[in-house]
Amino acid sequence: MSTRTIRVGALARVEGEGSFTLKVRGGEIVEARLEIFEPPRFFEAFLRGRSWAETPDITARICGICPVAYQMSAVHAVEDAFGVAVSPEIRALRRLLYCGEWIESHSLHVFLLHAPDFLGYEDAISMAKDHPEVVRRGLGLKKVGNQIMKVIGGREIHPINVRVGGFHRAPTRKEIAGLAAPLEAAREAALATVRWSATLAVPRLERAEELVALRAPEEYPLNEGRIASDRGLDIEPSAFEEAFVEEQVAHSNALHARRRDGSVYLVGPLARFQLNRSRLPEVVRDAAAAAGLEDGCRNPFRSIVVRSLEILFACDEALRLVDGYQPPSEPCAPVEPRAGEGHACTEAPRGILYHRYCFDEQGDVVEARIVPPTSQNQKAIEEDLRSFAAHHLDLPDEELRRRCEQTIRNYDPCISCATHFLDLRVDRQ
Repeated sequence: MSTRTIRVGALARVEGEGSFTLKVRGGEIVEARLEIFEPPRFFEAFLRGRSWAETPDITARICGICPVAYQMSAVHAVEDAFGVAVSPEIRALRRLLYCGEWIESHSLHVFLLHAPDFLGYEDAISMAKDHPEVVRRGLGLKKVGNQIMKVIGGREIHPINVRVGGFHRAPTRKEIAGLAAPLEAAREAALATVRWSATLAVPRLERAEELVALRAPEEYPLNEGRIASDRGLDIEPSAFEEAFVEEQVAHSNALHARRRDGSVYLVGPLARFQLNRSRLPEVVRDAAAAAGLEDGCRNPFRSIVVRSLEILFACDEALRLVDGYQPPSEPCAPVEPRAGEGHACTEAPRGILYHRYCFDEQGDVVEARIVPPTSQNQKAIEEDLRSFAAHHLDLPDEELRRRCEQTIRNYDPCISCATHFLDLRVDRQ
């Protein structure tokens, strides 16, 4: 019986370090494995004993692409533990900051990491020679997202203006108003991006996993909402660990998440869009219909279109928030630390990000738990690899390898985010 092995030792155009192995024996897939070998970073461990006030800045260092997601999840969880209520103006400013991260992160992925797969190039540099307008559009959109993060967060990477209760300093009306013109141009560029992405040829792959995302009564989710699914799940973030469980596997330095019943689930743009598309503004719903997504989407290869729609949404939502901006009377709500436990979920660009903290009477961290979207999607990615490869075993090895890499990049995996989970146990005898 012949054995065929497809292996990539280091994945390109993903954030972090990982590899994959595909083994075929007698025409059957016997192994499809995404290996995350990036060293664990132990963020939960070195948060212990640190002050509540340090959590946003420490957790922001988990990722340079989506630091706002970690900061927002951290501040919401701490505020949940301490009973902090923020003003509507602070809430709106946080939502605007999150829009900036969605714009820059999705633009990076769509144009520089994922588009080369669809257009037949090894990287964005070679793609730019033949498609300079595509790359320029992507860089321009990313610049606008970074600009929002700098105005509100103090700098583009690892913002320094975020704190529990709000911000160290609230931007002036003039500073926020300066974002309007770039965002107007970005919205038009985002609309063009949706049209362009909808023309890309994609393989067929319909996934049946449970789709999980935040859902709020009236708005597309960013900072807040209940955890919902297309199979009836509807829980508060505090019940996350009752519904989901993580386990360590031999081939990954990131834990694999699954539902308590053992089933696989999926987080990220496809899940958000499927569960919340009725909450999108009209301009985004119209663009989705024109792109053929009025009934939703379960094909991970079309996630590039859904991410483009979310860029358009983030630009439109940011413009709405800029137009209505009122500086808060105080940049930060009062915070009184106390013993307790707090939970929060926000929607990172790649999917729901869960934080839980336990504090002592002084407000120092006793225990921390952080579950990033990539570890939640790792099982789904492996299922996609298995399913896609099973229907394309006739491809030559090199082409099958390339298409399997594209399958992984559908999820925009942030491997560095996922590798702080290792359950380290030392047995001294």
